[in-house]
This record gives sequence, C-alpha cells and structure tokens, in this order.
Amino acid sequence: MARRRQRFLLAAALAVMTTATALLWGGRIIYSNAPEDPLRPVDAIVVLGGENDGRVPYAVSLAEQGLARQVVISNPHDARDPSTNEGCATTDPRFTVTCVAPHPATTRGEAQFTRTLAVQNGWTSVLVVSWRYHLPRARYIFQRCFDGDLTMHAVPRSYDFSLAKWGYVYAYQTAGFVKAALQGRCL
Repeated sequence: MARRRQRFLLAAALAVMTTATALLWGGRIIYSNAPEDPLRPVDAIVVLGGENDGRVPYAVSLAEQGLARQVVISNPHDARDPSTNEGCATTDPRFTVTCVAPHPATTRGEAQFTRTLAVQNGWTSVLVVSWRYHLPRARYIFQRCFDGDLTMHAVPRSYDFSLAKWGYVYAYQTAGFVKAALQGRCL
C-alpha cells in the first residue's frame, strides 16, 4: 500500500513539474517574444493603460514623427499617474491628444472605446501601444471589437522579471485569453 502511494505521489509530482515547465516555455514563446507589427502611418495611436513604463512618451514621440494626427491615452488611473497626466496635457499643432477612462477598466474596455472613437472620427486604422507580453491578448481582444486595420507595437523596454514574475505574467495573460474567448465579440 505504501509503495503504491509513493508511486502515485511521484507521478503526481512529475505531472505538476511537466505541466509547469510546459506552461513556462509556452508562455515564453507566446508572450515574451510576442511579434509586433512594423510601424506605419495610422489614423490614431491608442496607448493602453498599465505600468508607468514609458508607453505614453513613446506614443507621443511616434505622433511627433508623423505616424498619426490623434493620440488616445487610456487613463484608468485618473490623476494618480504623473506620466499619463503629463501625456494628457501634451499640446502639439501636429496632433491631438485625448485621454479616456475605459469602462470597464480592462483591455476590452479600451477596445470598446477605440471602436466608438473610430466610428465618431472615421478612423480605419489604429496603432496600439502596450507591453510586449500583452500584445497577443490585446490583439485578440481588439480584433473582436474593432473592424479596422490594427498595428500592434510594444513600448521599447526590457523586462527583467524573475522566473516567478514571468510565471505570474503568463498565467494572468492566459487567463485573460480565456476570459476574452468566453466574452465573445464586442456588441
């Protein structure tokens, strides 16, 4: 009986380790090295909310280079993020900056306000700026909500995460994919 229990525990431990290893390698392939699209002129640049990692100044610099005449900054944090607030206060005769609080404060909420703004402004193309590891899920959600041309681009930065942090990121992004699949297309 004890031997049978030992074999079961060993098999269970191996199954857990194999699954964890597969998830980490799968996450590395899908999220850490997520492909991004080449930059090109678009109707608007949409900056997804998140970490203060330089995405807002990066998006503004892309507009300064002439990639778009409109920058939309997702501002789910209201007045709590100085970088976002600075970006929202940007004035430049070459482009307009609009800040929007998404409802709900999720990637889907951001895709929904992008669709609404696109209809209101006649946009047919947008450039979405976010973390590299968020791009696959953001693309999936935006494709379900926005019918125009999407360009997905990561803010240029490195991610010096521990193995545990990467594991969390992979699990979070994968759970987000499952949630998006269950939610279906935006109405």
